[in-house]
Amino acid sequence: METPKELQPPPAMLAVVPTPGMGHLIPLIEFSKRLVRYHNLAVTFVIPTEIPPSKAQTTVLKALPDSISHIFLPPVTLSDLPPETKIETRISLTVLRSLPALRQAFRSLTAAHTVSAVVVDLFGTDVFDVAAEFNVPPYIYYPSTAMVLSLFLQLPKLDQEVHCEFHELPEPVKIPGCVPVNGSDLLDPVQDRKNDAYKWVLHHAKRYSEAEGIIENSFLELEPGAIKELQKEEPGKPPVYPVGPIVNMDCGGSGERGSECLRWLDEQPDGSVLFVSFGSGGTLSSGQINELAHGLEMSEQRFLWVVRSPHDKFANASYFSAENPSDSLGFLPKGFLERTKGRGLVVPSWAPQPQILAHGSTGGFLTHCGWNSTLESVVNGVPLVAWPLYAEQKMNAVMLTRDVKVALRPCVGENGLVERQEIASVVKCLMEGEEGKKLRYRIKDLKDAAAKAIAENGPSTHHISHLALKWTNKPTVSN
Repeated sequence: METPKELQPPPAMLAVVPTPGMGHLIPLIEFSKRLVRYHNLAVTFVIPTEIPPSKAQTTVLKALPDSISHIFLPPVTLSDLPPETKIETRISLTVLRSLPALRQAFRSLTAAHTVSAVVVDLFGTDVFDVAAEFNVPPYIYYPSTAMVLSLFLQLPKLDQEVHCEFHELPEPVKIPGCVPVNGSDLLDPVQDRKNDAYKWVLHHAKRYSEAEGIIENSFLELEPGAIKELQKEEPGKPPVYPVGPIVNMDCGGSGERGSECLRWLDEQPDGSVLFVSFGSGGTLSSGQINELAHGLEMSEQRFLWVVRSPHDKFANASYFSAENPSDSLGFLPKGFLERTKGRGLVVPSWAPQPQILAHGSTGGFLTHCGWNSTLESVVNGVPLVAWPLYAEQKMNAVMLTRDVKVALRPCVGENGLVERQEIASVVKCLMEGEEGKKLRYRIKDLKDAAAKAIAENGPSTHHISHLALKWTNKPTVSN
């Protein structure tokens, strides 16, 4: 006889502690949505903060299913840090200084629920101390590539072996199962080993071995070498669960501007439009915007460009439109909008990226190579122009161009800019050249593999089910 619902035990609780920033929160939300959709598991986000929560954060969290709740911890103060403090240091200290409040939150959670695990993201390993006090097994959700995860796991050893800065190494760095990477292309926070940001990354990397498991947002066909190496059993190395591609396919309402983008795409031929976007945090200099605009114009290709003000706005007034200096797009070259009218659409600041990449008219994506954007492109079978800006994006660009071979990467000129002729050439090659055709075939294969990975009986879905069964204390099926 079935137990009445009111007498059934409450579902097991998973505590998720994201480090600050929407880019860290969204991937963990998408993972949690997958978990609760098919498993009797509740999730509580316990969120350390430096400033009061943004409207974007609260809107996203309030729209989640009832089985996913959230607690914002009181903001910590970082006023003692110098202005040049890097983001990795700020994030790590926000978590560290939030531990007393996190301890209180855990006390309340464990009094009311069986908290079966805690999941942190890549810079949240100090949460392990609180997890240990409450006898809760810790897991890491790694929101970037298996290649960067492999580097993290190797970093303590590299730190002992390498005695100079990584960018001074004469030979590329060898990462298990990956193409070798020049030291200058490794992620930003390891480029200055004297900086606290490097010390914090190394601190977290050393603690990865304490995790019960690492959940990786990638899949075997995308990174076969790295994932096979990560899954080899070795003493002190946690099991790795590839659960990707986990992407946010919901724009949260595209609004008037989003509708304008999609209407414009409806009028363009299939596969003819290059989507140009550097993500929510990516900005270029005024000189680079000038070159990019001229390059897009010279390429004679259709484009949809999400453009942000240059980070050195008004540093060089000659780049800005004299006719309309107050215009929100006044930093674009004089006459550019008129000359490209009909062939190009320029939108300021934001556009519904998932819907644009899913649109049949989109045939290429010029991107900063953030991992969320890259996975969205793979899921939709859109080849790439790789233009990395910061964080681990240069490593992603190396992987996408030299290993996976779904992207072209323009060369930087001697003046530090990607020049207009180079941009025009690479864009033309992607959109209508033979090389572009090869990339298109390759990424279509990956699109199919991605769909199979997250299908009902796919390997990524299997890994999520395996973890959910573990966390709900049900017998798991061996792999």
